[in-house]
Amino acid sequence: MFVLKSLEWKDVPKVMTKAAMVSSVVLLLVGAAMAFKTVVSLSHAPEYLAEFVLGLTDNPYILLFLINILLFVVGMFLDAGPAIIILGPILGPVFVELGVHPVHFAIIMSVNLTVGLATPPMGLVLFVASSVSGERVETISKAILPFLAVEAIVIFLITYFPSISMTIPLLTGFAK
Repeated sequence: MFVLKSLEWKDVPKVMTKAAMVSSVVLLLVGAAMAFKTVVSLSHAPEYLAEFVLGLTDNPYILLFLINILLFVVGMFLDAGPAIIILGPILGPVFVELGVHPVHFAIIMSVNLTVGLATPPMGLVLFVASSVSGERVETISKAILPFLAVEAIVIFLITYFPSISMTIPLLTGFAK
């Protein structure tokens, strides 16, 4: 309009309406995630899940795998911020007990929850992408599957080979 001169004044109401529609969908999803966070935290479900997972096996590698699955699934239904606030204090001591550095735990948790956000069928990012692009969620879900396979490999690598994700924190003195 001012710089590129590609928008005329008569198009402004239509553009503003479309922006309002897209924003309303995104804010509705954020509101639903916050309501879900409240229900989950009030029901004490994270504590029960942690007890359940820890009771399954004594093998730390299997526990890391199970906790990765848990974080991945939680990421599909809950935004990363609320999930970290709810699960971080519960799973942090579990990871430390397994011998995982707290910074490494934070990296594992962040990556898992972020990948979960883009995972079908309920990943919140899929609905945002659908709203912005105008494509159906099913179409976006099919297109993202190869990327999810690569991301699953990355999660495996950073979980079981901590030197990959801990090199920079160790070199900068952030982790000891």
